[in-house]
Amino acid sequence: MKFGIDMGHNAPPDTGASGWAKEDDLTKAVGTRVRAKLAALGHIAVNCNPSSAYSVLDSLNKRVSIANAQNVDLYVSIHFNAFNGNANGAEVFAVSSSGERYAKPVLSEIVRLGFFNRGVKDGSHLYVLKNTWMPAILIECCFIDSWRDRDLYDTERMANAIVTGLTGQSPVVTPPPNTEQNTGGSTPPTSFDAQVLKLQQQLNQLQIRDRNNKPLGEDGLIGPATRFATQRFNDLMAITSGDTASAATWKAIAEILARPILRPSHATGKAVRYVQFRIGTAIDGIFGSQTATAVRRFQLQTHITVDGIVGPQCWGKLLV
Repeated sequence: MKFGIDMGHNAPPDTGASGWAKEDDLTKAVGTRVRAKLAALGHIAVNCNPSSAYSVLDSLNKRVSIANAQNVDLYVSIHFNAFNGNANGAEVFAVSSSGERYAKPVLSEIVRLGFFNRGVKDGSHLYVLKNTWMPAILIECCFIDSWRDRDLYDTERMANAIVTGLTGQSPVVTPPPNTEQNTGGSTPPTSFDAQVLKLQQQLNQLQIRDRNNKPLGEDGLIGPATRFATQRFNDLMAITSGDTASAATWKAIAEILARPILRPSHATGKAVRYVQFRIGTAIDGIFGSQTATAVRRFQLQTHITVDGIVGPQCWGKLLV
């Protein structure tokens, strides 16, 4: 069978909701797994996500166009819901009886994971369901502003549920491409963790890179790349937590992201260590004359006010 898989949003300005995670991150993580699992079962799984878009309507139109041009047998759009922090559960939208025949078993499999059953609903107001030529469904996996759903959520299990519902077959457990799970090391974890995602996002903001000096994949999965970057940050901060994000790690990150005003001979601590790391001077956590000289050089190079003080302008250049 030929499936068209739409990993909802992921085409700015078409971006999704936010809660304990970003919808874009979750739809991509689940959708990538669904495509891999369908292929492993012998099906064709077409990626319906556009590479770019100039508006939300353009993004939706391109998804529909890909599915129609590829003549897929079933179009599947994967999303996550958000409302008021109290709503929870899973629901699936369809616009035809043939779509409902796929929607019902998909929803049943997701509900088996423990999520509240919000039902199969009329999706006639949804652009992608109205304009595809084949049976189509839109899955709202759960609510990303519901902590009840967060406690139930697991990326691998969600992908398995969708594949089982679509095909009636037991999915092959395969790690998705282009994630930390393929970078070696011990048996990889499969559970999304909002704290890991936050760690990856903040280490990227601090420009703490992986072993290959590349930004971390923001997938909420702890793997070799994230552990290496965590170890690197801890070492820079003189924190003896190895490759684990300890309370001291989080405290240091918070201190840096607070962007404190740092003045020569009046500042010490983790934020100073970070500045010293970024401007290429000796790292000791003390804002002395050598650090002040390096700060002035950095300010000159980045064309901002040269005063030797790490203030808003300087932090604007140091943090992405």
